Amino acid sequence: MPLTSYSGPIIDSHLHLFDPRRPQGIPWPEPGNRLYAAHLPADYWALAKPHNVVGAIAVEASPWRDDNRWLLDTLRSDPRMLGFVGNLDPLHARFAADLDALADEPLFLGLRYGNLWDRDLLLDQTRPGFIDGLRQLAATGRSLDSANPNPRLIKGLLTLSDALPALRIVVDHLPNAQVPAGEEAAYHADLLRLAERPNVFAKLAEIPQLGPHGLITDTAFYNDRLAVLWEAFGEDRCLFGSDWPNSDHLADFATTLGLVKRCMADKSETVQGKFFVHNAVRIYTPGPHAGAQ
Repeated sequence: MPLTSYSGPIIDSHLHLFDPRRPQGIPWPEPGNRLYAAHLPADYWALAKPHNVVGAIAVEASPWRDDNRWLLDTLRSDPRMLGFVGNLDPLHARFAADLDALADEPLFLGLRYGNLWDRDLLLDQTRPGFIDGLRQLAATGRSLDSANPNPRLIKGLLTLSDALPALRIVVDHLPNAQVPAGEEAAYHADLLRLAERPNVFAKLAEIPQLGPHGLITDTAFYNDRLAVLWEAFGEDRCLFGSDWPNSDHLADFATTLGLVKRCMADKSETVQGKFFVHNAVRIYTPGPHAGAQ
């Protein structure tokens, strides 16, 4: 099959918004980080619109409860922002009330929990109230995004999926999973077990990698790792995310998107359309998912 780079519309399912100019500041990024500046919808669209990005989903980059409301208010004025994945801790005393307050908001698409803010999904789900909290999330029809995968997180997602099979789980950043030497076989086995669950999806953000000479642009470098994920999850459960502006540590938006397109160019136009636009709409639309049937 000749290589055909995708040229259709794109939905970016993973970007972050924040503004350190706020009176309360921000928890991340910290001063001194090159990203420590306002990153708002207008900044994103100035980069993304020329590349036929037509919609985007923001992922909360703060553990502060009130920042869910800040992000919601930031998105409301731009119809191209399709919604956000929030950040609430199921172990917090106000979790149920905070989730109830968001549940009626159509822009609220789910929550994120994983290797961020000193959290440990495998351990935390054994604590009283955690599973009940995520059962409440599933009842709203929203999904759970994970964060920064490693072998322990995948084990945590397996046990969570066993406990809550109706919960849609979006595994973020799998192309950049951190797997220590000697744990590859066990990690791969757990990943394949996780991928067997029809309500688990793979967000293929953080594809670009750095080598000794900077960004690795040869798609052959990425082929094996992406092939494993693609074979495990299939064309209907993989979706695109840029990870902007965190991706700027590796490459600018245009370079990141261009590399991802070249990595996907061996797939049919229909399959690329699923990856770049259609799967995100289906996966993040609130409500019961076909995989739960």
